[in-house]
Amino acid sequence: MGFKDVKAKVVKCLECGNFSHEARKNIDVKNLLMVGEITEDETIRLIHKTNGTQYETSPLHGDTSIMVHVFKPMENGRTWYIKFYFINPNTVFISVHQGGMYEHR
Repeated sequence: MGFKDVKAKVVKCLECGNFSHEARKNIDVKNLLMVGEITEDETIRLIHKTNGTQYETSPLHGDTSIMVHVFKPMENGRTWYIKFYFINPNTVFISVHQGGMYEHR
């Protein structure tokens, strides 16, 4: 599955409510979608801002048959991290949070 397919699928899952969240430490700062600090619509907007250079994949720790997708869109000088994987027909979000300020050099 390529970048455009992944992007379309995660957006569709958010629009249809077909998503859940992985339990993890620091959930209040690592998954703002889960704790209600960011909405599904805001997450979709950030996903739409993501381009192919702001996307990477890696195998899921503990189950290398599942690919983890990471989107890193920029907004207001900050990078967002949207990390998830698919367990059909759902998306499982690992994290949705902001990173540090982008420094111009």
